[in-house]
Amino acid sequence: MILSDGDILRRLESGDLVVEPLDDIDLQVQPASIDLRLGREFLEFQHANIPCIHPNSENEVDEYVDETIVDEDGEFILHPGDFVLGTTHERVEIPDDLIAHVQGRSSMGRLAVVIHATAGIIDPGYRGQITLELSNLGTAPVALTPGMRISQVLFTRLSSPAERPYGDERGSKYQDQSGPQASRIQGDHEFGGDQ
Repeated sequence: MILSDGDILRRLESGDLVVEPLDDIDLQVQPASIDLRLGREFLEFQHANIPCIHPNSENEVDEYVDETIVDEDGEFILHPGDFVLGTTHERVEIPDDLIAHVQGRSSMGRLAVVIHATAGIIDPGYRGQITLELSNLGTAPVALTPGMRISQVLFTRLSSPAERPYGDERGSKYQDQSGPQASRIQGDHEFGGDQ
């Protein structure tokens, strides 16, 4: 069952669901979601002279990713065909009985900006900012400004609380992230890692 605005507000007030800072509840809390704002940090993928990315090699990713921090009153230009990692301004804490879904706002979609490529699920137990996988599918550059409402998050109640929630006990690799995080797939079991 997807939480309504009343359910969301009650869960926020009780403190078991956290979305902070939530500066304008009337603007950000929608009928069945919360609008999240764009943070200031971006990871840009540079053109690289490598034949391909090997998911099991951490060094290759680090070699072609540059971090950009935009001034609060500045803007980040997302060019056609670009793919960058951004972050939400807000930090979330998802309780064990909810799963969250990150979606793009329709206003952004109508500008041909995609907010997430595949990672639209936030597991029960997750804490931290949300990395956004931003792409421009259009033909014109789009200016993104820190603080703009860029995505929305919906919350679905699970049939029962997760028995093995996302977190330190599981060795979850993105727990408590701050800012956008590049792939840590090399830590997956099939590449010799623990997960």
